Amino acid sequence: MIDRRLIQNFDWVLLFCVLLLTASGLLNLYSGLSTVGGVKKAMFYSQVHSLMFGYLLLFVAILFDYSHLERGSALIFGLCLVLLVAVLIFGRSAGGSRRWLALGKLVFQPSEIMKLGLIFFLAKYLAQGVPKGGLRLRELAVPAALAVAAMALVVRQPDLGTTFLFLLIAGSMLIFAGVHTQALILLSGLGLSFMPIVFFFLKDYQKERILTLFDPGRDPLGAGYHLIQSKIAVGSGGFWGKGFLKGTQSHLKFLPEHHTDFIFSLLAEEWGFVGGVVVLALFYLLIISCLNIARRARDPFGSFVAVGVAAMVFWQVFINIGMVLGLLPVVGIPLPLISFGGSSATVTLLGLGLVLNIGMRKFIFCRK
Repeated sequence: MIDRRLIQNFDWVLLFCVLLLTASGLLNLYSGLSTVGGVKKAMFYSQVHSLMFGYLLLFVAILFDYSHLERGSALIFGLCLVLLVAVLIFGRSAGGSRRWLALGKLVFQPSEIMKLGLIFFLAKYLAQGVPKGGLRLRELAVPAALAVAAMALVVRQPDLGTTFLFLLIAGSMLIFAGVHTQALILLSGLGLSFMPIVFFFLKDYQKERILTLFDPGRDPLGAGYHLIQSKIAVGSGGFWGKGFLKGTQSHLKFLPEHHTDFIFSLLAEEWGFVGGVVVLALFYLLIISCLNIARRARDPFGSFVAVGVAAMVFWQVFINIGMVLGLLPVVGIPLPLISFGGSSATVTLLGLGLVLNIGMRKFIFCRK
């Protein structure tokens, strides 16, 4: 028999936001894939199938006791590392990057799965206890090693956006746990001092993306083209937008990657300022719901997992929106549940299913 408290503590607001965001994503993807000759049905149906699989995982994630993840977190993280190594050896290449593994007809991106693997392992480590006054350098050694191991493998693909996303997720979870002031100041200083060195080792096209952020006109037909067309699309939408299937920048193929990285530009062009605000409001409610569940979780592990998933969604939204508005460099981070991408959508739904699980079981005693 199902415990009634599971239903009573279910976060319907979070699920409602997820449903609306995925519906919005499909609607805009349909428009983004539309051409004069019709819709690219294969890509659209591929995303539909990925979302269906993602919702299946969300439902499964709700059913079991999430404390099992704590015991298996090291194994999950290890398997994720193996998959990232396999990508470098057997992975598929596209657009100059090697990011995908193929198992028969199943093609997936292991770096997306590593987002959850990193969250689980960090959550287990931090759940063991944080010293009074916060984490010092010696306590930060293990989480730093975990993040660096994942980042080192992903940067080889190369995937600079996901590399920094790992750092942001880990940093958010550590700050939530509490970092000693001296350690925080020292690490911040080291990070800032290493930025010029990191820039030196970037590939030429990556350097150009950063430089065109400050002056898109320096290469309007090359590295700056994406930013210029994106801002034109967003601005031309006005307050109410041009209307569904009436986005000229995307439909006339001026806006590149309008179904993946720049799908928010398409959304803003067709649905205007109002549509953009509605989507951002849904993300805000989703992230706040995750943080509320983290605050009320029955145990530290559940709390840290919920914070990690909230950070995963927040930073992807922050970077993607900043990217399409010309406030951040173009680094290829998708908009969760909106952009085309089966691995991203599936992992996001699985993570949110686990957060719903944590919220439902806040009253159940955890045996260890």
